Amino acid sequence: MLFQRRKPLDLILETAEKRSLKRQLGAFDLTMLGIGAVIGTGIFVLTAVAANKAGPGMMYSFVIAGTVCALTALIYSEIAAMVPVSGSAYTYSYAVLGEIIAWMVGWALILEYAVAAGAVSVGWSGYANGFLATHGMGLPAALTAGPFDTIMMPDGVVAKGSFNLIAFLLALLVTWLLTIGTSKSAKVTAVLVMIKIAALAAFVMLAFPAVKTANFSPMLPNGWGTPLSGVGVLGAAASIFFAYVGFDAVSTAAEETKNPNRNIPIGLIGSLAVCTVFYLLVAYTAVGAMGAQPGGALSQSKEPLAFVLRNIGWPRIGDLVAGAAILALPSVVLMMMFGQTRILFTMSRDGLMPAAFSKVHPKYHTPHVVTWITGIFVALFAAMFPVSELADISNAGTLFAFFMVAAGVMVLRRTEPTRARPFRTPLIWVVGPLALAGCLLLFFSLGWNPTIKFFCVWAIIGLAVYFLFARSRSHLAPGRTVIHGGPKLEPDPLVQEGPNAGP
Repeated sequence: MLFQRRKPLDLILETAEKRSLKRQLGAFDLTMLGIGAVIGTGIFVLTAVAANKAGPGMMYSFVIAGTVCALTALIYSEIAAMVPVSGSAYTYSYAVLGEIIAWMVGWALILEYAVAAGAVSVGWSGYANGFLATHGMGLPAALTAGPFDTIMMPDGVVAKGSFNLIAFLLALLVTWLLTIGTSKSAKVTAVLVMIKIAALAAFVMLAFPAVKTANFSPMLPNGWGTPLSGVGVLGAAASIFFAYVGFDAVSTAAEETKNPNRNIPIGLIGSLAVCTVFYLLVAYTAVGAMGAQPGGALSQSKEPLAFVLRNIGWPRIGDLVAGAAILALPSVVLMMMFGQTRILFTMSRDGLMPAAFSKVHPKYHTPHVVTWITGIFVALFAAMFPVSELADISNAGTLFAFFMVAAGVMVLRRTEPTRARPFRTPLIWVVGPLALAGCLLLFFSLGWNPTIKFFCVWAIIGLAVYFLFARSRSHLAPGRTVIHGGPKLEPDPLVQEGPNAGP
């Protein structure tokens, strides 16, 4: 039957049982990990996107998106603690909801990771191009944005771009780094986290004195918004959901956490609470200092935080904030692409993707084929599309995957109530339905055109690929041998789960 193919949970756990990880992370460690994972392109870049959709009301948007993330994170941590293996939501869905749902989740995760990597690349290029321009080394305007993006010319005229060269080159550079597996020190990662936090703190302290009450009126120029409209407070919340993605780095550390029943919820809620406060402070000071009406100067900026500082008399600090984004954000591209290649690798080992996707480089011990395929697509996304559309498309895939994980956890509570759960979601029959409703609300608030329309087309293509290719080649297909092993990846020293995982 269509929904009867499931990969037994005990079989999946065999992988985890072979691992011997020391429980050494406390509540503070998890909170810091989560803060570093969440703060990224979302706040550095999407502040402008939120301003264009909701105006000053974007402050409400950060609270709504953060609340949905908090609910989802509590659910996500239960299954992550039960199944601490690779594959993310795809693996969880395979165990609980069956192969076809797992395939669709894996297919949607391509939008989450690959498109998110493109979005971060575009966000980074905005700061890099702005930094170069202020030092007399700017590229021609046509090479700073893609053909589906716009550029604000010095004379105030809005023009179309042609090819985002810096975003394209960054994606290819990260692909090469992932392929060769060059080591990246955890100390460097921690330093990058502190750079991001210091940049946001400096922004708030310097912009706060410039806040003017008049800049908050009207507070809701586009209202609260309605589903499918893609504008207003809800539309902005759906877009800046991207600013919170990465919190799952906390839940995936469950196997290495001391007293996970206590420390995981503290780490999840603590990191999301700190990030939400940071985001609200940044949004308040940006709006109050410059104004944030749709179509205004802030909403059109490719580097909104640096733009605000330069315009209120702190050009040097604005350059430093831009420099912080330039230094810290490429590691986020790396984490997104790393996650994408590992999910495709896992799907290939299950027979659902071409076998070439699980080929491992004989020297570097990395999945080089799928890494380059992913990298080329990410580079093309980044070269052609604006960050707002890429972030929204990525959010569509993420929200779909989170919805399925929440549904799967509730199903598992019914089907296997006695299975050991290192962490149990509190009030699951309240938190679960609220998480499902929140994911649906934000999904439909993304707007029909182009985001939801694109997602629907992507889902139809995914179903076609499943029935024409993947279903018959699956290791769970009748007459095929289930492969438990397959090529193994050595621990990749290039990427360490931790502080810079999110967008």
